[in-house]
Amino acid sequence: TAKIGAERFRTLRSRLYQISTTQTLKKILVTSSIPAEGKTFVAANLAHSIVRQNDRRVLLIDADLRASRLHYALGAPATPGLTDYLSGAADELAVIQQGLESNLCFIPGGTLVSNPSELLLNDRMKKLLDVVTPMFDWVILDSPPTLPVHDASMLADICDGVLFVVRAGQTNYEMAEKAAAEFEN
Repeated sequence: TAKIGAERFRTLRSRLYQISTTQTLKKILVTSSIPAEGKTFVAANLAHSIVRQNDRRVLLIDADLRASRLHYALGAPATPGLTDYLSGAADELAVIQQGLESNLCFIPGGTLVSNPSELLLNDRMKKLLDVVTPMFDWVILDSPPTLPVHDASMLADICDGVLFVVRAGQTNYEMAEKAAAEFEN
């Protein structure tokens, strides 16, 4: 039920705040081992849970450039977005959307491209995070699943932490273990 789900996201939010008292934790990458494990759902609901607190600002970034879906969950346009910024077609101000809640902002995936890994690897992704992170309390990146492509492990290198989503009763243990090993360093 919705009430139980909301409570679980408040618990997750509290745990992240606890961790942030002992180490830098502003940029969180949300990923999973394979598609359809709920990472986009978790990223969106965690962001909503954080902005329900007074004076907390969150930037939610759809960095799953192969299967960008976060804009559907937020009822927002898909473009201009991250690919448009990374390719140099738009600046950071053009791609940041402000939600109905003024303290929740969003960068959608953007225009579909044939080279998402190359775009994520270029220096503009790190530059974007360097520019936007000081403006927000949290930056949450929804990324592709770990096992099919290496985008998530590349993005993890420029984030402070990884939130690894597994689907209860569905996710294969060995696959989850293999995917989690990508982030050990």
